[in-house]
Amino acid sequence: MSPSACRGIPLSILTGLLLAGVMIRPVMAVAAPGVAAAGVPLNAPWKVKIYDLARDGFRHPAWGWQHSVRDYLMALRLARGDHLRIDRDALFAAAFLHDMAAFRPCAQKMPHGDCAALQSPAILKSVGFPPEKIAIVQQAERGHMYYANPGKNPTAIVLHDADSLDFLGDVGAARMLSLTGAQAPSFSPAVKALRGFLNSIPPRLITQTARRIGRERAAELERFLDRLQRETSGGRAM
Repeated sequence: MSPSACRGIPLSILTGLLLAGVMIRPVMAVAAPGVAAAGVPLNAPWKVKIYDLARDGFRHPAWGWQHSVRDYLMALRLARGDHLRIDRDALFAAAFLHDMAAFRPCAQKMPHGDCAALQSPAILKSVGFPPEKIAIVQQAERGHMYYANPGKNPTAIVLHDADSLDFLGDVGAARMLSLTGAQAPSFSPAVKALRGFLNSIPPRLITQTARRIGRERAAELERFLDRLQRETSGGRAM
């Protein structure tokens, strides 16, 4: 997810909130090889570097490093559930770099997944990532959004579905509502986008495991939005 990808919310709102959200970047301890506090295995030096890059530089509740952690762990769950053979190295890299354009935008205008695919090879080469796997990373980055086509590569497919699921459920609501603030004086734009996700995302899920989880999360999100509507607008449509 990136500012330009959040359909239904004005780009001016998203851009202002992004700038407000990433200007404060507290210094954090560098990760050591092993397992990160978020449960992500850091079993190679390049993984430590990519993880630290994301954690220290990609900081926003909607599309920052925590979103990448959730995408990575969910993608692994989907691969296990559907018995898919994926490239875990490529998945790790794509999960943590797919939204980097929100923080390092490309000079020319393009979809943020394409921007990530353009910029990530230099980063991956600099940290010692296996060069023969870069193409898989790029495919997963280009196809990660729910409305994108990830192709037939299982690694790209599970990242696509994991990223899509992060728009649903309570976490999807939390992400979108985190965009409200001084530049967005009401919940309405976020609620409108979330209502749209209920219709647009579930049919685009590819794996059987994601479809099952998607049904659960869609129901969860719908209940949340209905409660929010009752509690904030007296039952009137937001």
